Amino acid sequence: MLDRLEVLAPAGDEERLGAALSYGADAVYLGGKQFGMRSSPMNFDNAQLVKAVADSHARGVKVYLTCNTLPRNNEIPYFEGFVRGAVEAGVDAMIVADIGLLSLIKKFAPEMEIHISTQTGIVNYVTANELYNMGAKRVVLARELTLDEIAEIRAKTPADLDIETFVHGAMCVSFSGRCLLSQYLVNRDANRGECAQPCRWGYHLMEEKRPGEYFPVFEDEKGTYILNSKDMCMIEHIDKLAEAGVKSLKIEGRAKSAYYVAVVTNAYRMAVDEYYRDPYRFSLPDWIRDEVYKVSHRKYCTGFFFGVPEESQYYENSGYIRNYDVVAVVEKCDGGTVYCTQRNRFFAGDTVELLSPSQKPVEMKLDELFDENGERIETANHAMMKFSFRSDIVFPAGTVIRKAQ
Repeated sequence: MLDRLEVLAPAGDEERLGAALSYGADAVYLGGKQFGMRSSPMNFDNAQLVKAVADSHARGVKVYLTCNTLPRNNEIPYFEGFVRGAVEAGVDAMIVADIGLLSLIKKFAPEMEIHISTQTGIVNYVTANELYNMGAKRVVLARELTLDEIAEIRAKTPADLDIETFVHGAMCVSFSGRCLLSQYLVNRDANRGECAQPCRWGYHLMEEKRPGEYFPVFEDEKGTYILNSKDMCMIEHIDKLAEAGVKSLKIEGRAKSAYYVAVVTNAYRMAVDEYYRDPYRFSLPDWIRDEVYKVSHRKYCTGFFFGVPEESQYYENSGYIRNYDVVAVVEKCDGGTVYCTQRNRFFAGDTVELLSPSQKPVEMKLDELFDENGERIETANHAMMKFSFRSDIVFPAGTVIRKAQ
């Protein structure tokens, strides 16, 4: 159906792109070597972008290219080449935050679809309509909106203007990510993709001229994480997002691992498919919900979707909860044998889970392991070593094998 919800996955490099494609993304968003809001991932040079688009299109997946920084004067002359490279690669849309860049895309590539980044801070239908009049096909709304506010924007904007919202992943303590902390403290500009995440640091309050006076703002002797937000998770509320008029469900995480991309994309793919089985009586199976807890994450919350959040900050620490490790990836199955490549050490006799696209994880005890010569081994303890085990179940290539910690 034309209005079917889109699962939009992050792709920080070629490996993460492969994970998104294999595990059910309808579209991916990625960055080039310039003008993108994430400088830490590898991103894609021109040749890699051409290949990424071709691989994605071969699977029926769209590619959205980020150009959502706020560029300075000296960068503007390079933007025409960036746009023309995107056109030649065949990207489906460009994501932009700056109105000047929007105008240049319209000039250099009139047929290019334009998505307005969440960095623009769209919180009302007037702004959404004006951006539509300027040529936008989609608006990525600010994270600070409720479902009711989103529904009103949907009702008061043209039907062919898509609405996209972030539904999963890290949140920023500043409005729509417009933060200056990193630039002030360590001269790394968050609005140019270089955020050092000082909102995740532990802080102490000290008044140097008032010895003996204490200010009780910390939770323990380690200090306080007063700026540290929880992660967003809306996987149990797919029906409410659809009812509010959201078209695209965006997963944060271009700097996250390929395992993260695979698992979270897969979970939202299955949740959306579950929703369409019976939209009027949507109830997410526990095993799908549990998938998002099997990646490295902070404590979850639902952000602003249900009103002003009361428990969206996490004051104990800035670390991640990590309950599973990826131990291997399946290369192929042949004649009752599963051939794999190791990622982390594990042992014969360990119980693992095998996660294939759009399938419930399979728990299995690996009683016997064999090296690439077919010799029995007690442990897979060398990075990227080849090994195998026997199984009556056929798993597709790319299946992730993980182990609870």
